[in-house]
Amino acid sequence: MKKISLSLLVLLAFSVHSFAQISEQEVDNVVNRTLTAFNVPGIAVAIVKDGKVVLAKGYGVKSILTNEKVDANSLFGIASNSKAFTSAALAMLIDQGKLKWDDKVITYLPNFKMYNDYVTNEFTIRDLLTHRSGLGLGAGDLMIWPDGSSFTAQDITQNLQYLKPVSAFRTQYDYDNLLYIVAGEVVHKVSGMSWCDFIENRIMKPLEMNNSAASFVRLKDTTNVIAPHVPIHGKLKVIKRYQNQLFDAAAGIYSSVNDMSKWIIMQLNNGKYSPENKQLFSEKEHTEMWTPQTIIHAVTKPPYNTHFSSYGLGWFLSDVKGYKQVTHTGGLEGIVTQVTLIPELNLGIVVLTNQQSGAAFNAVTNTIKDSYLGIKSDDYVTVYSNRVKATEESADKVTDEVWALVAKNKKENNKININNYIGTYKDNWLGEIVISEKKGKLYFASKRSPQLSGELFLYKDKNLVVKWNNAYFHADAHLFFEFDATGKAIGIKMKPISELTDFSYDFQDLDFKKVL
Repeated sequence: MKKISLSLLVLLAFSVHSFAQISEQEVDNVVNRTLTAFNVPGIAVAIVKDGKVVLAKGYGVKSILTNEKVDANSLFGIASNSKAFTSAALAMLIDQGKLKWDDKVITYLPNFKMYNDYVTNEFTIRDLLTHRSGLGLGAGDLMIWPDGSSFTAQDITQNLQYLKPVSAFRTQYDYDNLLYIVAGEVVHKVSGMSWCDFIENRIMKPLEMNNSAASFVRLKDTTNVIAPHVPIHGKLKVIKRYQNQLFDAAAGIYSSVNDMSKWIIMQLNNGKYSPENKQLFSEKEHTEMWTPQTIIHAVTKPPYNTHFSSYGLGWFLSDVKGYKQVTHTGGLEGIVTQVTLIPELNLGIVVLTNQQSGAAFNAVTNTIKDSYLGIKSDDYVTVYSNRVKATEESADKVTDEVWALVAKNKKENNKININNYIGTYKDNWLGEIVISEKKGKLYFASKRSPQLSGELFLYKDKNLVVKWNNAYFHADAHLFFEFDATGKAIGIKMKPISELTDFSYDFQDLDFKKVL
């Protein structure tokens, strides 16, 4: 037998380890620990490697009310992982010569208007997808969040003009949802098909994503759909499902790990699919979608030693251990998901969950990813569990102090003159709210987003707090009142109480003026 040099042996050993496939038993172990540690009822996982599905499996239950098992065909809302479908739809229209990434939005949607006229006139299709508009994080999301608003896509397109920027145009990354809704309207305008029809007929159908739909209300069969779950006062509960179709182009798709695997295989194959290598979109536009557009601050630290982080067109882009990573997460109330691709390893990972713990999908994804990267994996379940506990304790301290003072005011019979607060107040983009009195108590109610309703309590001078009727929002908020010389309230500004409030509750962007 020929001698093999020590350096070659080391190289061979490293190569085998770097591309080792994690075993099904190891995946089972980390997922089952994750279910317990983060109080998640159900998770579905898929691993795609070298063009093949090496694992597609469900764990736990679809609903704690039925205890039906999750399987690889169970349907989850993939939430913001829908954004990559919107960018793909636009890429397909570009391939057809019907538009270009740098076409102006007003060419297709003349009523589109931003706060600044220059920005309105210069805003491109590319800008719709890249989170660099100058708007703040989640600005205007209260028009789509929580579910149940009366806003339309036309309202969104026109009301953007009332949202004040927090940075100069194209200078800063701030994640948004509303501009993807506008992008969906561009798809509609250019293709002549609704966004949902385009996604289902032009993407899902050729990929044979047969059980998926562009929106929950379009599912043909709902017998294998998960229920969303939220911890409320330490106890897990099934909540009402988000179904607002206005949000579809940003977060509407329902799919399974079996169907998402087909989407991933196509992405890792430069837009090609099926045994005949048909092309969904061109390699040129695929490269464009995976090219950095907006810089995101990145901190280099083990184990991934990420040197750059950016947003492409519907995808987050970064480097992990020297490899390019293409990824996205998604979140609706009671559902969070993650898709991760490492193209140079021809690797894709999908994790879908029916609870809203991002730490859960990170623990699963990173354990799988580390196996293929050849990294000695941390015990992510323990690491993230400790991190979540510390973060929640810090946030709870803030909220507990607020409600303790509210209770103290009530106990000491500290009161306010209710008549000074009653009235109708209007914000330019959210519309009107009513502060009313019922049996000696004050209540907040939004006219256009009825779920935003709850009782008001005295916190401090000129500062009330609202406790929403739906406890699963986890989004109680401060109201800061402005008064005239007679002591009557004439304006309201708001902000979330907890630092963990989802950014889509963008109360800080509201500026109410009394109108009645």
